[in-house]
Amino acid sequence: MALDPESFDILIATVERFVRDRLVPAENHLEEFDEVPADLVAEMKAMGLFGLTVPEEYGGIGLSVAQEVQVNFLLGQTAPAFRSVFGTNIGIGSQGILIDGTPAQKDAWLTRVASGELVMSFALTEPDAGTDAAALKTRAVLDSDHYILNGSKRYITNAPRAGAFTLMARTGGPGAAGVSAFIVPADLPGITLGKKDRKMGQRGTMTCDVVLTDVRVPAANIIGGVPGQGFKTAMKVLDRGRLNISAVACGMARRVLDDSARYARERRQFGKPIGEFQLVQGMLADSQAELLAGWALVREVATLYDAKPAGLSDPDVSMRVSCAKLFCTEMAGRVADRGVQVHGGAGYINEYPVERFYRDVRLLRLYEGTSQVQQLIVGRELLRQA
Repeated sequence: MALDPESFDILIATVERFVRDRLVPAENHLEEFDEVPADLVAEMKAMGLFGLTVPEEYGGIGLSVAQEVQVNFLLGQTAPAFRSVFGTNIGIGSQGILIDGTPAQKDAWLTRVASGELVMSFALTEPDAGTDAAALKTRAVLDSDHYILNGSKRYITNAPRAGAFTLMARTGGPGAAGVSAFIVPADLPGITLGKKDRKMGQRGTMTCDVVLTDVRVPAANIIGGVPGQGFKTAMKVLDRGRLNISAVACGMARRVLDDSARYARERRQFGKPIGEFQLVQGMLADSQAELLAGWALVREVATLYDAKPAGLSDPDVSMRVSCAKLFCTEMAGRVADRGVQVHGGAGYINEYPVERFYRDVRLLRLYEGTSQVQQLIVGRELLRQA
């Protein structure tokens, strides 16, 4: 699945222009009001951003992963809340249906996802189960042709605007084999949302708890129609998500570095631009070298991901995805830190974008698998291969 090169070039140019002319100028509004303006959301829908990864047969654009990371690299060069409006929807929110869903499930849900009519969220994390996904406690008990769900989910991105959740619940015994993935409409009786989380950064993104009390979900809503496959579905979904987070991290590093280089040319001390001082050049050079290395890694792994059989897990590719997320998200943190340093006191002031990006990039090392989890994945796979 991929968009033809000519159409993709047009899409890239359109996204680049949209980021530059519409999203970057709206960053101050986002920071002040903690919301993405409705007119920008409407433009995103009109551009087809809600259907970037949905196949054309369901009304989407049908990008390959190698193409998707290029789009996310551009979107990373502005406040992450803008991408969050649709990123979870076309990513971990609906990828489970696309990868493992039945034909009937794809027909019923993906067209609405692609149009932006339906926003989907990914509900895996719980108060006592995040990194340890196999330990989740939300229960799903079979009752005739329905399952009754009870439990709670935490830090669920886009939950306040979601129309449905890809939600993991335990239908069997302990461990990964007892987990199933459900499509859960958000308007079902028994679903309540917690208060919106107040976060260190990423203003404008929406996360909150989702509580389920005797929620009746049709058995036909188990993704793939087979109980006990939810953990495998989640891991496949997270591979693609982690690769795109890596691309976003590279985009954020690109924006910080560009802003820092521009500031170093304009800011004068001791009678000349601070960019003429070698120690400032050294910080810029380190950031550029790390950014280029990270972005090259993302593109290489994305190509490998596209080459593996669709819908199948490949441990070696998963290991390389974890390498990309580990390196790129840690790299973005270092680039942001240097960016603040180059800006000096101004870098600690909220009106400068570098201060916001410094806070925003911190989350990249936590969600969709912490840096330490990525290290474990890489280490275990290397030992297996040895």
